[in-house]
Amino acid sequence: MNPVQGSEPTRRAFLQHATLAAAAAAALPTRAHAKTKANETLGIGLIGCGGRMGGHAASYDYVKKQGVNVRIVAVCDTYRPRMERMGKKYGAKMYMDHRELLADPDVDAVSIATPDHLHGYQAIDAMKAGKGVYCEKPVTHWRQFELTKELARVAKETGCVFQLGSQGMSDPAWAKMRELVQQGLIGQPIHAECGYFRVGDWGERGMPIDDENAQPGPDLNWEAFLGDAPKRPFDVSRYFRWRMYEDYSGGPSTDLFPHSFTPVASILSLGMPRRVVAVGGKYRYSDREVPDTWLATYQFERQDCTAVFEGIMNSNRMQTPEFIGRDGRIIYNGIGQDAHRYEVYPDAPAWRMGDTPAEPAERFDPAAAPSQPTHMEDFFEAVRTRKPTRCNEDEAFIEAATLLMSVESYKQKRQVRWDKEREEIV
Repeated sequence: MNPVQGSEPTRRAFLQHATLAAAAAAALPTRAHAKTKANETLGIGLIGCGGRMGGHAASYDYVKKQGVNVRIVAVCDTYRPRMERMGKKYGAKMYMDHRELLADPDVDAVSIATPDHLHGYQAIDAMKAGKGVYCEKPVTHWRQFELTKELARVAKETGCVFQLGSQGMSDPAWAKMRELVQQGLIGQPIHAECGYFRVGDWGERGMPIDDENAQPGPDLNWEAFLGDAPKRPFDVSRYFRWRMYEDYSGGPSTDLFPHSFTPVASILSLGMPRRVVAVGGKYRYSDREVPDTWLATYQFERQDCTAVFEGIMNSNRMQTPEFIGRDGRIIYNGIGQDAHRYEVYPDAPAWRMGDTPAEPAERFDPAAAPSQPTHMEDFFEAVRTRKPTRCNEDEAFIEAATLLMSVESYKQKRQVRWDKEREEIV
């Protein structure tokens, strides 16, 4: 495993980028959300044309069929063949530098699906250029806490719309569960459990290598890919299978954690953790730097409440999110035919071992619930109206800081704390 990069090199890299970005931004048009009428087409720029952007593009195709007036007008990638495939598919303009895409006057908003360590820089550049931002999770790499702070500041300063791609935040079941918890249905929350399980390494080692013989040059910008990560000689695996490497990813802590933890933290309005302890390791896949098993326990500042997250690549069992309060429990089911449903159970004081478990006091059927915009539709509505998104920069900051604390605890093999006064991880 490579040595962990310290915070000082990251801070220097951030400041260097900020200086360059400021100069570039001076030449960019400030057209923040200029198109506000429903019949005006919103031009979308795609930054990153790999596998995850395929999911973003499919969502754009879907919302377009639902009557949302959007069009993919520009694409960008550091690997020309990938950029050209996506650009030709949508008849879009093509760029290998995201700053050139941001200078395109036809681009009103961007979708970012690049390696984790590039998200924050590209999102900041986009907002300074007046573009709405839909950013794949995690919002920043685990070593980029200063950048995370800067992103939240720039979002407030520019007023640009920011949506983090934690799609569970737009699940109608999650919205209803939050309402019930806030109404006191389960009493004071005491504990929450969540996690993400899977068998197989398809998220990391299984990432396809487009060309085993690819080399840096006019068709592959290795320096742009590295960004603020440690400077290393080109390696085809690092470039195409970047999720395996600590310089660019974090394994379950970054790939799986945001899916289930972000809605949980939002439902409970937990704020920042007071303390975090995380453990894990490489228990199945040895040909990587990131762990395949990762567990974290949190105690939060806003109330006497704990939470546990489990990220496991060694089992198909799914950890069903569960919220435990003094008066009852809410259990969410996100699997199969029961997907997007929850059940509420009272916890009667008279319950004894051997009793028949209580029937749910309430069930939620999303088919009978009012329709709700998808996560992408919510983003476009916010771009047109400037209303807050369901997973804005505040939610993204809490997710990122919680994630960063978790990775720090895992690496340091000790408990870490949040210093509220200094806004620092200690």
